[in-house]
Amino acid sequence: MPSSPSRSLALITGASLALLAGCGSSSDSGSDGSSAADSASSSTSKISVVASTNVYGDIVEQIGGDTVDITSIISDPDQDPHSYEANTQNQLTLSKAKVVIENGGGYDDFIDRMLKSSNSSAEVINAVKVSGKTAPKGGELNEHVWYDFPTVAKIADSIAAALGKADPDNAATFTKNAETFKSKLTPLEAKEAQIKKEHGGEGIGITEPVPLYMTEASGLVNKTPAEFSAAIEEGSDLSPKILQETLALYTDKQVKALVYNAQTSGPQTEKVESAAKAAGVPAVPVTETLPKGKDYVGWMTSNVDALTSALAK
Repeated sequence: MPSSPSRSLALITGASLALLAGCGSSSDSGSDGSSAADSASSSTSKISVVASTNVYGDIVEQIGGDTVDITSIISDPDQDPHSYEANTQNQLTLSKAKVVIENGGGYDDFIDRMLKSSNSSAEVINAVKVSGKTAPKGGELNEHVWYDFPTVAKIADSIAAALGKADPDNAATFTKNAETFKSKLTPLEAKEAQIKKEHGGEGIGITEPVPLYMTEASGLVNKTPAEFSAAIEEGSDLSPKILQETLALYTDKQVKALVYNAQTSGPQTEKVESAAKAAGVPAVPVTETLPKGKDYVGWMTSNVDALTSALAK
């Protein structure tokens, strides 16, 4: 995701939109005679958590369970996060949060701006900072760290710690839930290792750097010209020469698969997808937010399995 002004997530201070529904909710009055007021009190006792996207919101839910009330600001699987416009309702929700989890790395800077303007005292988890990843020499940081499973394990620990600080009575439960969640990442890393064993060194194409942590862990080599993926990410002009070099990857069958961001498209990416289809090069769509009906582990399992299937063709 770009950090340039032309593609950065914009902070809009205009009219409020309806508040996105949180993952947690208060229960109805029970047979023990608890009143509606008691139920409301129970709801407000939950830990208020705001996540910049539903990717992190889902991980929080896996660890916090019924003790958290989660709002994921970007949650529409059909929405391009590049063009998301934050609003004043988002700022109001953030101002009440006890824990905030953002991606960082220029991906969701609107979170920091709104936290600063609301004088929030929330515990903030920055996924990129947790990852410890930095930009390579002469290159740019790939901020899509949720495609890196070791990083996601670290994020789970950070979430458990933040929730435990907000609710010490349940700290041990949060830690246990984080361990359970992390155990589900192990098979994903095993699948990547198997791909590396069978296909290490083979080339793939991309449209944007979204899946690169996954493909690199699988031993695959990105053959796409850096100028192409940078131009697509930044929404900047692309030279005909670079476009032709990119299309040749498919027409000349220099790559085994195209792994593309399904949430952004334009004339150049459509040409790439068409070239791959015409050449019989399998295409693997990836997204930046959770598809409907998926949790994080199920989503990533589908991604890795799709990559495995494409490479086997």
